Amino acid sequence: MVWFKEDGNKINIDAVDYVFNANEIISLTEFHTVKVEAILDATLIRWNRSFYCVVDHDSEVGCKGILYYGASTVPIIKLDEKHIDILTTLFKMLYIEMESRDNLQLEMLQMMLKRLLILCTRLYKDQHVVSKLRTQSIDIIREYNYLVEQHFKTKHTVKEYAQLLFKSPKTLSNLFKKYGDTTPQQFIQNRIMLEAKRLLTYTDKTISEIGFELGFSDVQAFSRFFSKQEGVSPQKFRDREVLPTK
Repeated sequence: MVWFKEDGNKINIDAVDYVFNANEIISLTEFHTVKVEAILDATLIRWNRSFYCVVDHDSEVGCKGILYYGASTVPIIKLDEKHIDILTTLFKMLYIEMESRDNLQLEMLQMMLKRLLILCTRLYKDQHVVSKLRTQSIDIIREYNYLVEQHFKTKHTVKEYAQLLFKSPKTLSNLFKKYGDTTPQQFIQNRIMLEAKRLLTYTDKTISEIGFELGFSDVQAFSRFFSKQEGVSPQKFRDREVLPTK
Protein backbone atom coordinates (compact mmCIF):
# COMPACT_ATOMS: atom_id res chain seq x y z
CA MET A 1 0.00 0.00 0.00
CA VAL A 2 1.41 3.39 -1.04
CA TRP A 3 0.33 6.78 0.33
CA PHE A 4 1.52 9.63 -1.87
CA LYS A 5 2.38 12.88 -0.10
CA GLU A 6 3.01 15.20 -3.08
CA ASP A 7 1.57 15.68 -6.58
CA GLY A 8 3.13 14.35 -9.75
CA ASN A 9 4.28 10.84 -8.83
CA LYS A 10 4.75 8.82 -12.01
CA ILE A 11 4.58 5.04 -11.94
CA ASN A 12 4.19 2.42 -14.65
CA ILE A 13 2.02 -0.46 -13.45
CA ASP A 14 1.66 -3.43 -15.79
CA ALA A 15 2.75 -1.36 -18.80
CA VAL A 16 0.27 1.44 -18.06
CA ASP A 17 1.47 4.90 -17.00
CA TYR A 18 -0.19 6.51 -13.99
CA VAL A 19 0.23 9.87 -12.27
CA PHE A 20 -0.67 9.89 -8.57
CA ASN A 21 -1.15 13.06 -6.55
CA ALA A 22 -0.95 14.07 -2.91
CA ASN A 23 -3.10 12.09 -0.47
CA GLU A 24 -3.99 9.33 -2.87
CA ILE A 25 -3.48 5.75 -1.72
CA ILE A 26 -3.10 2.70 -3.94
CA SER A 27 -3.14 -1.00 -3.14
CA LEU A 28 -0.90 -3.38 -5.07
CA THR A 29 -0.26 -7.11 -5.00
CA GLU A 30 2.77 -9.28 -5.67
CA PHE A 31 1.35 -9.90 -9.15
CA HIS A 32 1.71 -6.29 -10.31
CA THR A 33 4.83 -5.35 -12.22
CA VAL A 34 5.83 -1.86 -11.11
CA LYS A 35 8.35 0.52 -12.64
CA VAL A 36 8.92 3.81 -10.85
CA GLU A 37 9.59 6.86 -12.99
CA ALA A 38 9.32 9.43 -10.21
CA ILE A 39 8.13 9.31 -6.61
CA LEU A 40 8.50 12.70 -5.00
CA ASP A 41 7.29 11.79 -1.53
CA ALA A 42 5.37 8.75 -0.34
CA THR A 43 4.87 6.36 2.53
CA LEU A 44 4.91 2.67 1.65
CA ILE A 45 3.89 -0.23 3.81
CA ARG A 46 4.61 -3.75 2.59
CA TRP A 47 3.92 -7.11 4.17
CA ASN A 48 4.03 -10.73 3.10
CA ARG A 49 1.38 -13.40 3.23
CA SER A 50 2.78 -15.13 6.29
CA PHE A 51 2.61 -11.86 8.25
CA TYR A 52 -0.98 -11.02 7.38
CA CYS A 53 -3.44 -12.87 5.17
CA VAL A 54 -6.90 -14.12 6.01
CA VAL A 55 -7.36 -15.77 2.64
CA ASP A 56 -9.04 -18.74 4.29
CA HIS A 57 -11.72 -16.52 5.79
CA ASP A 58 -14.33 -14.45 3.98
CA SER A 59 -13.17 -11.01 5.10
CA GLU A 60 -13.42 -7.67 3.37
CA VAL A 61 -9.99 -6.72 4.67
CA GLY A 62 -8.18 -9.90 3.74
CA CYS A 63 -6.66 -11.09 0.51
CA LYS A 64 -10.17 -11.51 -0.90
CA GLY A 65 -11.04 -8.03 0.24
CA ILE A 66 -12.29 -5.09 -1.73
CA LEU A 67 -8.82 -3.55 -1.97
CA TYR A 68 -7.42 -6.84 -3.23
CA TYR A 69 -10.06 -8.21 -5.60
CA GLY A 70 -7.30 -9.53 -7.78
CA ALA A 71 -4.76 -7.75 -9.86
CA SER A 72 -6.93 -6.49 -12.70
CA THR A 73 -7.32 -2.94 -11.44
CA VAL A 74 -5.43 -0.50 -9.25
CA PRO A 75 -7.71 0.69 -6.42
CA ILE A 76 -7.23 4.40 -5.77
CA ILE A 77 -8.40 6.06 -2.54
CA LYS A 78 -8.52 9.83 -2.06
CA LEU A 79 -8.04 11.18 1.47
CA ASP A 80 -9.73 14.23 2.98
CA GLU A 81 -8.35 16.23 5.93
CA LYS A 82 -10.13 14.12 8.53
CA HIS A 83 -8.69 10.86 7.26
CA ILE A 84 -5.26 12.36 6.69
CA ASP A 85 -5.13 13.11 10.43
CA ILE A 86 -6.34 9.61 11.34
CA LEU A 87 -3.84 7.83 9.10
CA THR A 88 -0.99 10.10 10.15
CA THR A 89 -1.62 9.11 13.76
CA LEU A 90 -1.87 5.44 12.83
CA PHE A 91 1.44 5.51 10.98
CA LYS A 92 3.10 7.26 13.93
CA MET A 93 1.94 4.39 16.12
CA LEU A 94 3.27 1.91 13.59
CA TYR A 95 6.68 3.57 13.58
CA ILE A 96 6.81 3.46 17.37
CA GLU A 97 5.80 -0.19 17.49
CA MET A 98 8.45 -1.05 14.86
CA GLU A 99 11.05 -0.15 17.48
CA SER A 100 9.59 -2.53 20.03
CA ARG A 101 11.36 -5.83 20.57
CA ASP A 102 9.09 -7.71 22.97
CA ASN A 103 7.00 -10.81 22.27
CA LEU A 104 3.85 -8.74 21.71
CA GLN A 105 5.21 -6.79 18.75
CA LEU A 106 3.94 -9.14 16.05
CA GLU A 107 0.38 -9.13 17.32
CA MET A 108 0.40 -5.34 17.75
CA LEU A 109 1.66 -4.75 14.21
CA GLN A 110 -0.93 -7.13 12.78
CA MET A 111 -3.68 -5.32 14.65
CA MET A 112 -2.49 -1.94 13.35
CA LEU A 113 -2.24 -3.22 9.80
CA LYS A 114 -5.76 -4.60 10.01
CA ARG A 115 -7.00 -1.24 11.29
CA LEU A 116 -5.29 0.48 8.36
CA LEU A 117 -6.95 -1.91 5.89
CA ILE A 118 -10.35 -1.44 7.52
CA LEU A 119 -10.08 2.36 7.30
CA CYS A 120 -8.99 2.25 3.66
CA THR A 121 -11.68 -0.30 2.80
CA ARG A 122 -14.38 1.94 4.28
CA LEU A 123 -13.08 4.90 2.30
CA TYR A 124 -12.91 2.94 -0.93
CA LYS A 125 -16.46 1.67 -0.46
CA ASP A 126 -17.70 5.19 0.23
CA GLN A 127 -15.98 6.57 -2.86
CA HIS A 128 -17.08 3.87 -5.30
CA VAL A 129 -20.30 2.26 -6.44
CA VAL A 130 -19.54 -0.84 -4.39
CA SER A 131 -20.98 0.98 -1.37
CA LYS A 132 -24.40 0.87 -3.01
CA LEU A 133 -24.58 -2.91 -3.13
CA ARG A 134 -25.95 -5.16 -0.44
CA THR A 135 -23.30 -6.93 1.63
CA GLN A 136 -24.28 -10.35 0.27
CA SER A 137 -23.90 -9.13 -3.30
CA ILE A 138 -20.48 -7.66 -2.52
CA ASP A 139 -19.42 -10.98 -1.02
CA ILE A 140 -20.39 -12.88 -4.18
CA ILE A 141 -18.53 -10.43 -6.41
CA ARG A 142 -15.42 -10.58 -4.22
CA GLU A 143 -15.50 -14.37 -4.24
CA TYR A 144 -15.96 -14.44 -8.02
CA ASN A 145 -13.02 -12.10 -8.54
CA TYR A 146 -10.86 -14.12 -6.19
CA LEU A 147 -11.73 -17.35 -7.98
CA VAL A 148 -10.80 -15.74 -11.31
CA GLU A 149 -7.46 -14.76 -9.82
CA GLN A 150 -6.87 -18.39 -8.88
CA HIS A 151 -8.10 -20.08 -12.06
CA PHE A 152 -7.97 -17.63 -15.00
CA LYS A 153 -5.30 -19.71 -16.73
CA THR A 154 -7.52 -22.77 -16.88
CA LYS A 155 -11.12 -21.55 -16.64
CA HIS A 156 -12.25 -19.04 -19.27
CA THR A 157 -16.06 -19.05 -19.00
CA VAL A 158 -18.55 -17.53 -16.57
CA LYS A 159 -20.35 -20.88 -16.40
CA GLU A 160 -17.31 -22.54 -14.81
CA TYR A 161 -17.11 -19.92 -12.05
CA ALA A 162 -20.87 -19.90 -11.57
CA GLN A 163 -20.68 -23.64 -10.84
CA LEU A 164 -17.97 -23.05 -8.21
CA LEU A 165 -20.18 -20.42 -6.57
CA PHE A 166 -23.41 -22.44 -6.91
CA LYS A 167 -24.95 -19.53 -8.79
CA SER A 168 -26.33 -19.15 -12.29
CA PRO A 169 -24.41 -17.16 -14.92
CA LYS A 170 -27.43 -14.84 -15.16
CA THR A 171 -27.26 -14.08 -11.42
CA LEU A 172 -23.61 -13.15 -11.73
CA SER A 173 -24.31 -11.02 -14.79
CA ASN A 174 -27.02 -9.08 -12.94
CA LEU A 175 -24.75 -8.49 -9.93
CA PHE A 176 -21.93 -7.18 -12.09
CA LYS A 177 -24.36 -4.94 -13.95
CA LYS A 178 -25.23 -3.29 -10.63
CA TYR A 179 -21.57 -3.06 -9.64
CA GLY A 180 -20.14 -1.07 -12.50
CA ASP A 181 -18.72 -1.02 -15.98
CA THR A 182 -17.72 -4.63 -16.63
CA THR A 183 -19.39 -8.02 -17.06
CA PRO A 184 -18.29 -11.32 -15.49
CA GLN A 185 -16.94 -12.48 -18.85
CA GLN A 186 -15.08 -9.20 -19.39
CA PHE A 187 -13.52 -9.59 -15.95
CA ILE A 188 -12.11 -12.96 -16.96
CA GLN A 189 -10.90 -11.59 -20.29
CA ASN A 190 -9.33 -8.55 -18.64
CA ARG A 191 -7.41 -10.77 -16.23
CA ILE A 192 -6.16 -13.00 -19.05
CA MET A 193 -5.15 -9.93 -21.07
CA LEU A 194 -3.35 -8.41 -18.10
CA GLU A 195 -1.28 -11.55 -17.68
CA ALA A 196 -0.66 -11.80 -21.41
CA LYS A 197 0.64 -8.23 -21.53
CA ARG A 198 2.85 -8.85 -18.50
CA LEU A 199 4.36 -11.95 -20.08
CA LEU A 200 4.84 -10.24 -23.45
CA THR A 201 6.41 -7.16 -21.88
CA TYR A 202 8.51 -8.59 -19.08
CA THR A 203 9.54 -12.10 -20.22
CA ASP A 204 11.29 -13.71 -23.16
CA LYS A 205 8.73 -16.48 -23.49
CA THR A 206 7.54 -17.19 -27.01
CA ILE A 207 3.99 -16.25 -27.99
CA SER A 208 3.18 -19.94 -28.28
CA GLU A 209 4.47 -20.57 -24.75
CA ILE A 210 2.45 -17.65 -23.38
CA GLY A 211 -0.72 -18.84 -25.11
CA PHE A 212 -0.26 -22.34 -23.71
CA GLU A 213 0.41 -20.99 -20.21
CA LEU A 214 -2.84 -19.01 -20.38
CA GLY A 215 -4.89 -22.05 -21.33
CA PHE A 216 -5.26 -21.66 -25.09
CA SER A 217 -5.19 -24.80 -27.22
CA ASP A 218 -2.89 -23.32 -29.86
CA VAL A 219 -1.10 -20.09 -30.74
CA GLN A 220 -3.73 -19.14 -33.32
CA ALA A 221 -6.50 -19.20 -30.71
CA PHE A 222 -4.42 -17.05 -28.39
CA SER A 223 -3.54 -14.60 -31.18
CA ARG A 224 -7.19 -14.24 -32.20
CA PHE A 225 -8.23 -13.59 -28.60
CA PHE A 226 -5.44 -11.07 -28.00
CA SER A 227 -6.02 -9.23 -31.28
CA LYS A 228 -9.75 -8.94 -30.62
CA GLN A 229 -9.15 -7.48 -27.16
CA GLU A 230 -6.17 -5.23 -27.91
CA GLY A 231 -6.55 -4.39 -31.59
CA VAL A 232 -3.05 -5.63 -32.45
CA SER A 233 -1.43 -9.06 -32.54
CA PRO A 234 0.68 -10.30 -29.63
CA GLN A 235 3.83 -9.91 -31.71
CA LYS A 236 3.02 -6.33 -32.67
CA PHE A 237 2.25 -5.53 -29.04
CA ARG A 238 5.62 -6.94 -27.99
CA ASP A 239 7.44 -5.05 -30.75
CA ARG A 240 5.95 -1.67 -29.94
CA GLU A 241 8.47 0.75 -28.49
CA VAL A 242 5.94 3.07 -26.90
CA LEU A 243 3.96 1.63 -24.00
CA PRO A 244 0.26 2.49 -23.66
CA THR A 245 -0.52 5.36 -21.32
CA LYS A 246 -3.38 6.24 -19.09
